[in-house]
Amino acid sequence: MPKYLLLKHYRGAPAAVNDVPMDQWTPEEVSAHVRYMEDFGARLESTGEFVEHRALSQEGTFVRYGGEGRPPVTDGPFAETKDLIAGWTIIDVETYERALELAAELSAAPGAGGKPIHEWLEVRPFLTAPPTITE
Repeated sequence: MPKYLLLKHYRGAPAAVNDVPMDQWTPEEVSAHVRYMEDFGARLESTGEFVEHRALSQEGTFVRYGGEGRPPVTDGPFAETKDLIAGWTIIDVETYERALELAAELSAAPGAGGKPIHEWLEVRPFLTAPPTITE
């Protein structure tokens, strides 16, 4: 079965219908959101479609090789993922259509006021290993 990454963004996607940033939610709203995510994962675990999900902190740094004997270079000219990526879910499903169906369901997680967020999620397939060529 192909694996897909369901990527949650802070910015960069079109605005969600319920576009109140999580840092402005009440503790009860955050708890309801986390509970929804946990229930979603548990249900998919029971069907064998769940791999993992993680939320990311907003801390992080870009790093690249600085050259032999030189320190690594940090913070590049690009937007940092800490400003863009909120978290992810990895699923292992039979079809692309099933990945879209689950992403749409995940998009309905509750947010401010207990109303569904209707956020945009990025659905990306994992690359598969290239075929082995034998002669």
